[in-house]
Amino acid sequence: MVANPLAPPERNGTRVRSLDRAFDILETLAESGGSAGVSEISAMSGLPMPTIHRLAQTLVDRGYLRKEPSRRYSLGPRLIGLGEATSGLLGKWAIPYLSQLVDSLGETANLATLDGDLIVYAAQVPSKHSMRLFTAVGRSALPHTTAVGKALLAGVDRDEVRNLLARTGMAPATEHTITSPEAFEEALDRVRAQGFAMDDGEQELGVRCVAVAVPGIPTRLALSVSGPRARMSDDVVERAVPELRHAAEQLGTDLGRRATR
Repeated sequence: MVANPLAPPERNGTRVRSLDRAFDILETLAESGGSAGVSEISAMSGLPMPTIHRLAQTLVDRGYLRKEPSRRYSLGPRLIGLGEATSGLLGKWAIPYLSQLVDSLGETANLATLDGDLIVYAAQVPSKHSMRLFTAVGRSALPHTTAVGKALLAGVDRDEVRNLLARTGMAPATEHTITSPEAFEEALDRVRAQGFAMDDGEQELGVRCVAVAVPGIPTRLALSVSGPRARMSDDVVERAVPELRHAAEQLGTDLGRRATR
């Protein structure tokens, strides 16, 4: 039976099934590294291949997907604008919590997200010290070099982490950077056990950073506090952890409330 093209979209309760399926395709591509064939998308999402072909063509026409010469689909450039707008909003909403951390701890506070295979810094409130750290908002970094990367990847399936590291490689940013998957997995085990992540000169020499993931939301976000090693003593780190956890819980609650409005 041929579907009537003028018929209203199928609904499941208040949800539009075709929209659900289109988002399934986008999310599946994001989880697979940004590119996949129709059979791969079908296997991962459970969607029939004819449905994928039909919806993917609409997404290609709108710029949200690209069809490669190999006939694989990849995420399209139209998503960049959405991502930038979302990042800007997240940064705006996070500023009060970052300011609270700076006022309490005296060091620079950051909000970062896992965007594909990279860490992207979405917001920052700098320290009031004359010698302070600046991370340009929008700057990206490899996850294995950062405390925020460890905090976020600690909540990701081990096989996914291995695949990510294989895609990005583990190039050293400094002599202290973790450069083997086995050592990185051990570091993630420590993050899971203690509930926070550390970067001690692994991204930049002389800099220490402590980070926690933002709980209770689907977006992978983390808060961090960083500063010169001379000021980021073990005592400051010990004081920072509960402050970070409290701010992360507050931000997670705030973002969850905004999502349901």
